[in-house]
Amino acid sequence: MIYGIGCDLCEITRTEKSLLGAHGETFARRVYGPQEMAALHLPWSDSPTKTQRQSAAADFAAKEAFLKAAGRGLGGFDLAQIQALRQPSGAPYYALLGGAKAWLEENGLTAHLTLTHEGNTAMAVCILEKR
Repeated sequence: MIYGIGCDLCEITRTEKSLLGAHGETFARRVYGPQEMAALHLPWSDSPTKTQRQSAAADFAAKEAFLKAAGRGLGGFDLAQIQALRQPSGAPYYALLGGAKAWLEENGLTAHLTLTHEGNTAMAVCILEKR
């Protein structure tokens, strides 16, 4: 049974500016979990690759999509607790931490994630399913 569905769009250049700006390292630590930071090679000191820029934006969209599906809004969980990672095949999945992980388990939910990007936009869709 579906508990919730959420989607979000994110401008790739906007995320890139936040990560490369004067407070980029602070932004990265507030928004991205440790496994995401490792996968994205954050914090960025040089020019990130196209794939890193696209993935950072898609991961940000995944966080917002999760919050929408959970019905928690932007204040529901720390964004860094909601990690979007990739399997070796490239398929995305959520790796939750802290309160987000506990909430998912307490409610008997499984989180499904899909990501895409085109041009300057990345998109994420989250489906929360009752186990």
